Amino acid sequence: MLFSQSTQATPSPIYDNPIPGREFILSLFDSFKQRLNRDQIATALDLNSPEEKEALRRRLRAMERDGQLMFQRHSYQLIDPDSLVTGSISIHPDGFGFVSFSDTEKDLFLPKTQLNHVFEGDVVQVLIEPGRGEKRSFNNLIKVVERKTTHIAGLLTRQGKNYFLTADSNKISQEIQVDHQQLLKAKAGQYVNAEITDYPTYRKPTQVKITEVLGFPQETGMETKLALRRHGINELWTDELVSHAKKIGSQVAEKDKAGRVDYRDLPFVTIDGSDAKDFDDAVYCEQTEQGTWRLFVAIADVSHYIKPNDALDIEAQQRATSIYFPGQVVPMLPEPLSNGLCSLNPDEDRLVMVCEMHISEDGIVTDSAFSEGLIRSHARLTYNQAYAVVAQPRSKLTQKVNETSPSVVPHVKNLHALYLTLIDQRKQRGAIEFETKEITFNLNKKRKIDSIKPVKRNDAHRMIEEFMLCANVATAEFLAAHKIPSMFRVHPSPQQKKLTALRALLAEKSLKLGGGDSPTSKHYNELLERVNGRADADSIRTLLLRSQSQAEYSEKNQGHFGLAYDAYAHFTSPIRRYPDLLTHRAIRAKLRNNTPKSGLQRMLGLLQLDKLITKPLPKKDYPYDLDDMEVLSKHCSDQSRLADTVSREVESDLMCQYMQPFIGDTFQASVTGVTNFGIFVEIDKIGAEGLVHTSTLPGDTFTFDAPLQKLENGKQSYSLGDRVNVSLKSIDMQDRKMVFLVV
Repeated sequence: MLFSQSTQATPSPIYDNPIPGREFILSLFDSFKQRLNRDQIATALDLNSPEEKEALRRRLRAMERDGQLMFQRHSYQLIDPDSLVTGSISIHPDGFGFVSFSDTEKDLFLPKTQLNHVFEGDVVQVLIEPGRGEKRSFNNLIKVVERKTTHIAGLLTRQGKNYFLTADSNKISQEIQVDHQQLLKAKAGQYVNAEITDYPTYRKPTQVKITEVLGFPQETGMETKLALRRHGINELWTDELVSHAKKIGSQVAEKDKAGRVDYRDLPFVTIDGSDAKDFDDAVYCEQTEQGTWRLFVAIADVSHYIKPNDALDIEAQQRATSIYFPGQVVPMLPEPLSNGLCSLNPDEDRLVMVCEMHISEDGIVTDSAFSEGLIRSHARLTYNQAYAVVAQPRSKLTQKVNETSPSVVPHVKNLHALYLTLIDQRKQRGAIEFETKEITFNLNKKRKIDSIKPVKRNDAHRMIEEFMLCANVATAEFLAAHKIPSMFRVHPSPQQKKLTALRALLAEKSLKLGGGDSPTSKHYNELLERVNGRADADSIRTLLLRSQSQAEYSEKNQGHFGLAYDAYAHFTSPIRRYPDLLTHRAIRAKLRNNTPKSGLQRMLGLLQLDKLITKPLPKKDYPYDLDDMEVLSKHCSDQSRLADTVSREVESDLMCQYMQPFIGDTFQASVTGVTNFGIFVEIDKIGAEGLVHTSTLPGDTFTFDAPLQKLENGKQSYSLGDRVNVSLKSIDMQDRKMVFLVV
């Protein structure tokens, strides 16, 4: 035992409070240099009465919460400040978690037992302890520094007189008690959204009050409502913001047309999907007598209406992107702007930012210039209509276009001719040509899946994409040439770890990726061409896609590996992407602060004329520096990834509902993933995905070969791309997962 009877006889100091202060308690550990349990501390401080011991217990718990002491193995010890890190926690559906605290350091593992009072995204303080022997580090959660979860959506249940909330998120497993006096008339069996009134501790569960009744499970759009609230996304607009948007007006004011280049006589046309409601790009091109091309890409001038740091800008910045779901969109801007004044609707004057590009006969952009313009779209075409004009001249779709918009028909053919020139250059440049399988959901009135069909892309889709790529590259070159603090869309080359794994998998299939340790996009394309026609072509394309790094926004121009561009930025969608809005502000500020005065200078082109002018832009016109762009780049990247996650979750939810009647049915499928616990399969044509667990695979025990991504037992093996027949065993609606059996 640490303390002897002589230690107890040491004269104790006199305190004003029942027990000594924190500093004195900490000094005990400095003196004895080891762990102390509560009884030992009480003995050292000569605390004998029940009241004194209870006060000591409370103080020690407070010191534990504040990261001064750690309680482990029934005793307390000092915490080394150098071993403390603070980071954001990500919780796995199985209950354990990882704390991310550095861009370079490995995330810290925390077991499920430490996370009973923690929520996804909370900022926590963790004590790193060295591993014992060959075991991994033993990390301890010290305290929650900042709560990030304020609301929880879930299913309201009742047990006797008490109400509970079963969280919709599979990352929340704690008991959640509902204040029965604040139910908002919600009924058991309904989904609700609830605000946390008391966060959980080691002694008491989470307490919430209901703030919104969402409805019963099968009500219209419930999947989207839950997904948005699951991730804390607000799809609603305040009356103040909607009023602000409406005050801007529904028509372009005459005063706003002044000083702009008038392009209204040019037959600009918008080409989008049949279900599109906002049109942020219009195109027009013409061929010169020398055989070269002039391409005009006109983009909605959102930045004219949304000023830095006004109410709409703050909300748009927070959202950072529109989020698209089957049959629904949560826009970045209120509908009076996104579908109204900023949308390039046909036969209406609209303010635009125009990128004019000169393109050689070989499909190379030789020159580009930007201007603030005014257009009047001559037609709104769908992709199928535009494709019919160039490929099916006798079709009903072409006939309809000839009847409604005859003036644009020859110009659509011009656009397609230019596109054919550009794709030749694209192939020479080496941009990766991933043709992934896409499906579309046909929904019923309740926004549930009625049927599933594959998406058929045609030249009209590719044509518009190619024109937008040209404009985005011209934009990136403009920003770089003028050294404007701005945001680039970057795509780093593949990491060596992923390349090593990819080469091992390809070797198993007698394939090889060229380029050694530094493959280029051309090497990827060469391999993609070689696998065309193979039975496992789809799985190989998936392997190549998974080996890629993730594209993101950055204040540093790092090029775009997949598109094979030295510089790339987003310019073409300011209605739905905040980075594009920032880019427009940069271009406008540059144009207005270095505008050529004479007509001759205007004809020479703004980009060439201004290349040597790199003076800083006035803060009033462009209030951003590189530090601002670094913060905004990370935020926009995070929000973009979040939008993708939410969209996938809604699609998975809808797919699980759609597949319910097919439980027990057999399907043809492909193996899309292999793990130590089973294989993931994707059903042909409809794209439903799920797991076949190793415990259900026929035959003897299987072993997992991680480098080759293969499960085998000597007689049977499963690897990526294998064809299998499977039956649907069950569906977990809460986790949005399907379980299959190999037939």
